[in-house]
Amino acid sequence: MFQRDVAAAYLQQSGLKVCVLEKRHVIGGAAVTEEIVPGFKFSRASYLLSLLRPQIYKDLELKKYGLKIFLRDPSAYTPLLNPGGLNQKTVSLTLGRDADQNRKQIAQFSTNDAEKFEEYEHQLARIVAALEPLIDNPPLHLHTINKGGFGNLVKSWPSLKTLGSSVKLLGKDKTAFYDLLTAPASKVLDKWFESEPLKACLATDAVIGAMTSPYLPGSGYVLLHHVMGEIEGVKGAWGYVQGGMGAVSQAIANCATDRGAEIFTDKPVQKILVQDGNAKGVKLSNGVEVMAKAVLSNATPKVTYIDLLPKGSLQDDLVSEIKQIDYTSPVTKINVAVKELPNFTANPNRLKNTPMPHHQCTIHLNCEKTESIHEAYLDAQQGIPSHRPIIEMTIPSTLDSTLAPAGCHVISLGTMQQKTNMQTQFLMILKKYAPGFKASIVGVDILTPPDLEKTFGLTGGNIFHGAMGLDQLYTVTLYLYIPIIAYFSYLCLIPTSTNRRRQLPRLSPPLLVSNLHLSPQLFV
Repeated sequence: MFQRDVAAAYLQQSGLKVCVLEKRHVIGGAAVTEEIVPGFKFSRASYLLSLLRPQIYKDLELKKYGLKIFLRDPSAYTPLLNPGGLNQKTVSLTLGRDADQNRKQIAQFSTNDAEKFEEYEHQLARIVAALEPLIDNPPLHLHTINKGGFGNLVKSWPSLKTLGSSVKLLGKDKTAFYDLLTAPASKVLDKWFESEPLKACLATDAVIGAMTSPYLPGSGYVLLHHVMGEIEGVKGAWGYVQGGMGAVSQAIANCATDRGAEIFTDKPVQKILVQDGNAKGVKLSNGVEVMAKAVLSNATPKVTYIDLLPKGSLQDDLVSEIKQIDYTSPVTKINVAVKELPNFTANPNRLKNTPMPHHQCTIHLNCEKTESIHEAYLDAQQGIPSHRPIIEMTIPSTLDSTLAPAGCHVISLGTMQQKTNMQTQFLMILKKYAPGFKASIVGVDILTPPDLEKTFGLTGGNIFHGAMGLDQLYTVTLYLYIPIIAYFSYLCLIPTSTNRRRQLPRLSPPLLVSNLHLSPQLFV
């Protein structure tokens, strides 16, 4: 997303001359705000903020450059189609930052779960704290170590030291961390809890953006990944950005340009220019060549190395490794403009079109049981419309009135689904939970994986720059610096949205950075 502009700001500050080239008319990659329906501003792809590293907020002075974030509390809401719980009258589950309220909510389904939930959250928080050094340092590359030799060992020593430190910090949570890495999320959750609405609510974090099921090994890590962020000092929190996600990109770009970087939009890159085994610049689609002493890219490895580099520029084994990267994604993003708030049957609006606490949450529909999530995955895997797709809904305009006309709202829907009968299908589902929703619609924008790739350059439509399988995590990622082109593989291949600024000084000045945006030109 906005890794390109983060790097531009740091590099420019270090004394280098930076040029950023953006394919689209608007900066930000997938973190953009677009007025698709007149008067309605959508975070068209990325829609919540959490994983941007705290140090970047501080170093780039993002608040100074206009960034404002709305924390959500409560944060998760699961309405039930049929009343349930211990008294068979409970209609929903709502979770947030208040431990006492969480306990009361969960106790409607299980008193045991209510007592265990806080410790479950504490354990995840401890694991995340232990892993933080890994997030802020380059990954260990096993291929380099396997080559042997003192030089390779020295090169890998900082990463080895950081890894050892994290293992030590895990302490008594090593087994729990191992389970999260290797076990299905359902197994992890079953160890803690017994009530299905709670387990299903938590299991949604194990499948967001991934072609996986809570019943598949490795899905536990996806769950862990989604609690690794931090907003306004609140660990694990996710928030809305005033003005939409494009405001994050704009704040970072403002910082970069204030420091002297130059950013150009509508400048799609056609290819990377190579001479004598070194990148010398880029050629734009209009034929203009931009020369540079170094070229950096945070487009996907496929776009960077296969599409933009001349054939024969890389060794065959590296090309083969790049081609094997999995970009499979089931994500379809639906943006909806409405003239009034959804009125959920489970918790009816007290006042017409006045937001209630659950409206600011991530709202999980068709998520009463973990089995439902698995069934939706099976349908997506076969490429067929799900008979009961899982839908994740957010309504950022409940906290940010700048996004829509007075009384109106913008809604983001995410699902494992293809475009076939998409609008009809999701309307049928929403009608069950919030009758009258269809009549409130002003406009709809649907982005399937092919649409996400075409529009934003996300290979395979994958929002993480690669599938979040264990075979593509951390130690097996491509090495940070490949002679010929400096590529932030640790930003793109490792499925996280973090930015490792401490590695930027590895690039030798003087340097001009030409940025190819993810569209397919992010930040080369």
